[in-house]
Amino acid sequence: MIIAILSLAVLGLGLGLMLGFASKYLKVEAGALVREISDMLPGSQCGQCGFPGCGPAAEAVAGGQAPVTLCPPGGPSLALALANKLGVSADLSGMEEHIPKVAFINERLCIGCTKCFKRCPTDALVGANRQIHVVIRDACTGCGKCVEVCPTESVQLREEPETLESWHWPKPQELPAAS
Repeated sequence: MIIAILSLAVLGLGLGLMLGFASKYLKVEAGALVREISDMLPGSQCGQCGFPGCGPAAEAVAGGQAPVTLCPPGGPSLALALANKLGVSADLSGMEEHIPKVAFINERLCIGCTKCFKRCPTDALVGANRQIHVVIRDACTGCGKCVEVCPTESVQLREEPETLESWHWPKPQELPAAS
């Protein structure tokens, strides 16, 4: 019994040392531009851009394989910032200002099939099989993947409700010029 425990401990220690060595000496460094672009992206890993996360999207933008307008949650302001960073022009005609939306579940229609929270990239949906599901608003990115797979159409995207935490003072309107 002791021999088996010691052999597993030695094996685990040896493999751990090999992995530590490999992670230190065989690491591939990302470019500084990719890191800067990745820091500019929202980091929600929602996949609305067609890439599996913000890291691969940043690599594609830095390499010129993707346009600077690829991030719907970032909106036109992020596209302009990326265009300024890369020194390219951005065509914002196809982009619209992104109004933050969150998923909402109608409890009367929800059958508890669990398809929605299996597709959620941020684990914003909570529930169990044949139970009513709930959305964690702070974690929801509004990507709409849960809406696509819901068989009863009980999941909808709605504008984020205004609460004391999310309320912002509106921008002042410009006064007409005096003539």
